[in-house]
Amino acid sequence: MTAGYVEVLERVSAIGGVQGAMLVSASDGLVVAESLMEGVDGRAVAALAAGLAGRLRRTTESAGLGTPRMVQLRAEGGTVLALPTASDLLVVVVARPDANLGLARLEMSDVARRIR
Repeated sequence: MTAGYVEVLERVSAIGGVQGAMLVSASDGLVVAESLMEGVDGRAVAALAAGLAGRLRRTTESAGLGTPRMVQLRAEGGTVLALPTASDLLVVVVARPDANLGLARLEMSDVARRIR
C-alpha cells in the first residue's frame, strides 16, 4: 500500500520548486510515506505539520469555523503546506520560494481524494 502512496507523492514532488511530499499521520506526526529530496528532514517537517494542523483545527472548531482546508506556513526559505485527507492523514509539501504553489495545491488535492 505504501508503494502506491509513494507513486502519487512523486507526482507532487516533480513540480518545479517542490522539495518533497509526504503523507503524515495527523494524530502523531509520523511519516507514512514520503518522496523527499536529499537534505529535507522529513521527520521534523512531519512533526511540525501535524502539530500546526492539530492546533489550528482545535482553534477553528472552537471559533465555529469548522476544519481547516489547508495549512500554509511561509518562511524566508520556502513554504510548508498541509492538507487533511478523509482519513487521519495529512498531505504535506515542502517547497522553495520559487515553487508553483497553485499547482502543488491542485496535486495535493488529487492525492487527498485518492486516500481513503
